[in-house]
Amino acid sequence: MQDMNNTQQKLVVLIDADNASPSIIYGLMAEIAKYGTAHVKRIYGDWTSPNLKGWKEILLEHALQPIQQFGYTKGKNSTDSAMIIDAMDLLYSGRFDGFCIVSSDSDFTRLASRIREGGLNVYGFGEEKTPKSFISVCDKFIYTEILQNIDENDSENNGVKEKKPQVKQKSTNELKMDTRLVNLLRSAVIASMDEEGWAFLGEVGQHITKQSPEFDARNYGYAKLKDLVKAIGLFKIDERIDQRAPNIKQIYIKDKRMKKQEVED
Repeated sequence: MQDMNNTQQKLVVLIDADNASPSIIYGLMAEIAKYGTAHVKRIYGDWTSPNLKGWKEILLEHALQPIQQFGYTKGKNSTDSAMIIDAMDLLYSGRFDGFCIVSSDSDFTRLASRIREGGLNVYGFGEEKTPKSFISVCDKFIYTEILQNIDENDSENNGVKEKKPQVKQKSTNELKMDTRLVNLLRSAVIASMDEEGWAFLGEVGQHITKQSPEFDARNYGYAKLKDLVKAIGLFKIDERIDQRAPNIKQIYIKDKRMKKQEVED
């Protein structure tokens, strides 16, 4: 597998227009840029349908190549088949490092699995309703709800509209009550900690992603994992200066329940 933190990756972006909202486009492209450069950007659907009007208006702006698929048979999705065929052709070309599949459809589960078998990274993008089967075979899965933005008037800025995230920030009590979240964080700390019980936050995040590809601090209303960890209030936080780069702080965390004797044991 390629390093997911490598922003030099050559990526293929395949969008199921029938199964994704055009309102995610700005957040989507910004998110993809974190993982690499989109060398191929294709979007599939029946472009004769009025349902895709929103996508039509932004195709040129984002250099998306529309692929026409007529819905010949009611209840059958020819878009999925076209995406899968194109994905396999691009996979066999050997020119790319990873794929971004934008859909909430479980039909792409086997495709994602096959791409990973080929040694490439798979980044999935879909709504929270996306079946777990598809989510679990991706290296990383991002809920599109956190990529959508709503316009709100800013009274302090002469009525100019600003983009604000739709995901509501969860309180400390709500976070602590989320058993799955607490267990994910604590198990990741245990797996990454040193002899004194401190775990580098970057390694904690990587461990969580391997366990739960859909995990993202933004799902809870926080911009970064550091902010989420601070908000939940279950961990001690130590910001250390990187000796090789004094301007960079390294974040380490430790479970507050952990005593010195427990670490030594």
